[in-house]
Amino acid sequence: MASDGFAGYRVLALESRRSDDMRRIIRTHGAVPLVVQSVHERARGPNDVLHQFADRLRRRDVSVVVFLTGSGARMLGRALDDVLSPSAFADALNETIVIARGPKPLAALRELGVAVARQVAPPYTWREILQRLDEDGIPLRDRSVAIQEYGVPSDGLLEGLRERGAIALRLLVYEWALPSDIQPLRDAVMAAAAGQIDVMLLTSAVQVTHLFQVAAELGLVDSLTRARERMCVASIGPTTTEALRTHGITPDLESSRPNMGLLVNEAAAVSQDVVTQRRSRVDHDINDRSVR
Repeated sequence: MASDGFAGYRVLALESRRSDDMRRIIRTHGAVPLVVQSVHERARGPNDVLHQFADRLRRRDVSVVVFLTGSGARMLGRALDDVLSPSAFADALNETIVIARGPKPLAALRELGVAVARQVAPPYTWREILQRLDEDGIPLRDRSVAIQEYGVPSDGLLEGLRERGAIALRLLVYEWALPSDIQPLRDAVMAAAAGQIDVMLLTSAVQVTHLFQVAAELGLVDSLTRARERMCVASIGPTTTEALRTHGITPDLESSRPNMGLLVNEAAAVSQDVVTQRRSRVDHDINDRSVR
């Protein structure tokens, strides 16, 4: 079937930071967008762990610093400002092995004056971080590796570092919370569980977590899972896909690159075929059971 976009489908996206852009791109592809905030980034104040990190970084007693997000890199710089000036922070990092998970933390580090960051390969998961450390022959045994975390621990990365003998120092500078106004997300979950959504786009693992957290609070997990059988679900990348699979959902599409616009483009190209096939399969199963 030749694609003419979403062809009037109702498309749900849980994008928070770039919700206006997401709404515009979805509408451009001929869909009715339902874009709701699902995540609130909440900065954590300075703590003993961050101050310990600043002191050790100043003494060049940290071998590797891994930055997982651009927001986290900027927030860490601000959180340490009372004990480590921006220039001192940049100088110390420039004399340390710095790993940037992807282009966003790399850009943030450059803004901070850090020129030595090594970027990992797509699709920018913890696996590629470990691969870069291995390929570069960076000694890790009994060395301190600081990890700028975000929201939830990166268990795969932490386990991989432990296997290599590293001493992990976890730096949690912000956490993910549900939005202060949660009603739009509740309404979106109820609409999806009621079969009123044709396509669902997920751009981060925490969106999946909050989607099912709210569904559980509403007693709609089973209904949401059943409704998924009649819709197209698209993931922006491997981390989001892994989160979906923990809830029993294998996405119909994983974007070829972790880019929001590309995710929408690729979902628009296949959604009609996917939805048609899924609904035909479900209807066939229902008819088959009724005949029996």
